[in-house]
Amino acid sequence: MGFLWADFIAGLVGGGSGIIVGHPLDTIKVRLQAQSVATIKYNGVLDCIVKTFKRESIFGFYKGMAFPLATISVQNALVFGVYGNTLHQLSKWRYGDPNKASSNSDILIAGCVGGFVQLSLACPVDLVKIRLQMQMEKRESLLDKKKIHYKGPVDCLRSICKSEGIPGCYRGLTIMLMRDVPANGIYFLSYEVLCRKLTSKSGKSPSPFVVLLAGGLAGALSWAAINPLDVIKSRLQADGVKGHKYNSIYHCVVDSYRTSGLRVFWTGLTINCLRGFPVNAVTFLVYSLILRELGGQSRASDTLLSE
Repeated sequence: MGFLWADFIAGLVGGGSGIIVGHPLDTIKVRLQAQSVATIKYNGVLDCIVKTFKRESIFGFYKGMAFPLATISVQNALVFGVYGNTLHQLSKWRYGDPNKASSNSDILIAGCVGGFVQLSLACPVDLVKIRLQMQMEKRESLLDKKKIHYKGPVDCLRSICKSEGIPGCYRGLTIMLMRDVPANGIYFLSYEVLCRKLTSKSGKSPSPFVVLLAGGLAGALSWAAINPLDVIKSRLQADGVKGHKYNSIYHCVVDSYRTSGLRVFWTGLTINCLRGFPVNAVTFLVYSLILRELGGQSRASDTLLSE
């Protein structure tokens, strides 16, 4: 069989659906994690929500959404498309049949490959998103462009390129590699296994409710597994608006531990899981529905081979 385009198209649509649902919670998460390089400090989730709303109105929660909204669909198309095609090839190489049910190890490998491939796009997108989310001007300042460091995603990207060159757009790439590759492996494996466990009859396609539940739990689980790495990534990428505080991953880890203790690496865990559930539930539901309409193969409908 040839190259599978259905996974790319389904991932494209599913990704856009997920970002709209979860961006406000992502803004809160980023601000809590990156307080070390911010001028405003927060005493927890509720305090962050209240201060953001008072200073910036409801629009403060949507800062930085335009760029990921314009690109996340492509990013998810890469993840889901590469995942589906990698599974297809692994089954072909292992069993001589690309339609053979995938093993747990193959699903884990395919998820990791999908997470790796999307990094070239995900890193600059995340960097711009975080830099815009960390702009905490009062709502009246939003009308005066002179008081805003970055006037939008394009201006932010241009500014980073001007001051740090092209390599500056990939600040945090190494920590994203350490975070995204295993996270995507856990993400897809837990989703597929949960779908199988929650579907009563072997070989039967999971119901929309099962897809929502499995997708949500898979998203929450994968975020919980990599939360410490996510904290370091947020701090490294938020650092740079007014000079650089951290010169390496090691420096960021050590400084974060010295100033805030071990608990700092679990900052944003609750909100990551709360955000991860609805975002990934919607993403997987839309993905599976589109994939079915396009005649693609639903991985979760296969019987997984435990290894």
